[in-house]
Amino acid sequence: MRLIIPVLLCLCGVSRAQEDPYYARPDLSALAEHGMQEVLRRYSVDLGALRRFWDVRLSPVRRQREREFLDTWAAGLDALDFEAFGVDDRIDWLLLANRIRYTRRSLALDEDRWNETRELLPFAGTIIELQEARRTPEPIEPSVAAGRLDSLREVIEELLERVHSDDEEEDSGASKDHIYVTRSIANRAASQVRSLRKSLGRWFRYYSGYDPLFSWWCADPYGKADKALGDYAKYLRERVAGVEEDDKDTILGDPIGREALLEELQRELIPYTPEELVAIAEKELAWCDAEMQNASRELDFGDDWRAAQEHVKTLHVSPGKQPELIRLLAQEAVDFLESHELLTIPPFAKNAWRMEMMTPERQALTPYFTGGEVISVSFPTSSMPHGDKLMSMRGNNVHFSRATVHHELIPGHHLQQFMNARYRAYRSPFSTPFWGEGWALYWEMLLWDEGFAQSPEDRIGMLFWRKHRCARILFSLGFHLGELNTDECIELLVERIGHERANATAEVRRSVQGGYGPLYQAAYMLGGLQFRALHRELVQTGERSERAFHDAILREGSIPVELVRAKLSDRLLPRDYTSSWRFYGD
Repeated sequence: MRLIIPVLLCLCGVSRAQEDPYYARPDLSALAEHGMQEVLRRYSVDLGALRRFWDVRLSPVRRQREREFLDTWAAGLDALDFEAFGVDDRIDWLLLANRIRYTRRSLALDEDRWNETRELLPFAGTIIELQEARRTPEPIEPSVAAGRLDSLREVIEELLERVHSDDEEEDSGASKDHIYVTRSIANRAASQVRSLRKSLGRWFRYYSGYDPLFSWWCADPYGKADKALGDYAKYLRERVAGVEEDDKDTILGDPIGREALLEELQRELIPYTPEELVAIAEKELAWCDAEMQNASRELDFGDDWRAAQEHVKTLHVSPGKQPELIRLLAQEAVDFLESHELLTIPPFAKNAWRMEMMTPERQALTPYFTGGEVISVSFPTSSMPHGDKLMSMRGNNVHFSRATVHHELIPGHHLQQFMNARYRAYRSPFSTPFWGEGWALYWEMLLWDEGFAQSPEDRIGMLFWRKHRCARILFSLGFHLGELNTDECIELLVERIGHERANATAEVRRSVQGGYGPLYQAAYMLGGLQFRALHRELVQTGERSERAFHDAILREGSIPVELVRAKLSDRLLPRDYTSSWRFYGD
């Protein structure tokens, strides 16, 4: 009897759970009594829990659950008394409303992209159902599962004969039994197959060894299905997409198109078209080119800025000396900021950063420093090929590095992350690269204006990076608009900016297949220009001091710069607020 009662209670709990809605939104009015920050916190943790439970990204059930979640939150948000809110709560309300709208659109886009690969993955439903079934109280039937695994293998073996590149269709004519796809879609499908394979592996490990009948029935068909999935992913990537396993040169991206770019810009509160942003980048690049020629003349290279830049690239430290240089450059930046009273640097922030050396494998994707609490330093290792060693030293020379260290540490990413963890941390799930990368780039501009560069070589180092940010707008938007392929993106960096070819290739690879959003690369320069415009409005007019202005920004969290502008200007934004700030002055 003592065993029966818990079982009955458990069954009653299951029955009630099945009758109740999957998710019940909390009372947002009650949460908002403590400030909208509590509403944002609850949204983030609840959505995170939902996604961790429904952990197969391709699952239609996951998409439906997420839609239901977003719908109920949108309704609750609309019901709040917006007019009673002050400046901060209105900003938080708009942040959340904007995020819900964007996430809804992203779900629709995900479904569209899934429909493009669905025909290549007819077995996906089997894997998704198996994985999601283990979240329910229903016991598994090992013999049935074994049959499904065996059928999955058969389907994949058939696909290995039917799926071909659309290049083959053009070369040899179409066959009604074949499926023809583009290289980018095949590459995307290969990634989806790898993800599904991992999901199937998690499902198998959940039961294997714990359920004797499961192991007896499923071990062999699972092993064959797992191998078939691996073979199919390899086939899609190598034979259809045309990227061999050891191919370190081919770069395959997935352009999103103009309409999707416009939606991304709307999300980031950027009231410009892609074409207008390209024009801004060209204008900024022209300014950089003129300044580069001025520095070139000072170094007696005349108008040959390439020769001047080549000279600067030779000014690197010896192997093993880069960490020492980084420490010196980090302290130099802190001393300059404090002596010019540009912002407040917490004493702990000055000391709480660390340094790691980047592996050769990472340098193939990220040829320059990355930063934050840990600055990862790109410099040659003994195992790298001779040519790669030289390019790494040249690309991370003293003067390029002098313009990079403050971007990655203080006042850039390390200080940003330090402050974001201590002020309005609840906004971190709503972060944007226009604030994160834009702030670090803005300081490159401001330090130029403040005379941080001590020599023509220093100015060339700073100009190289500023030109690079302009080029990132040109090649990333050009790629997603379908106007540039990856080879043309690389050539743009080599010819117009002066990159080492290996570094240019790594930059493009990182941009189009490194997991970054389509506007991430454009956000550096554009976010920097937004902060620069805000500086003109509030500092150059005498309304705020440099220190007060910068300290205030670092206490607002990583949010769209236009919302930072509203806070610093103490503006009560309306419920139906849309972006209209033409920050470039046009």
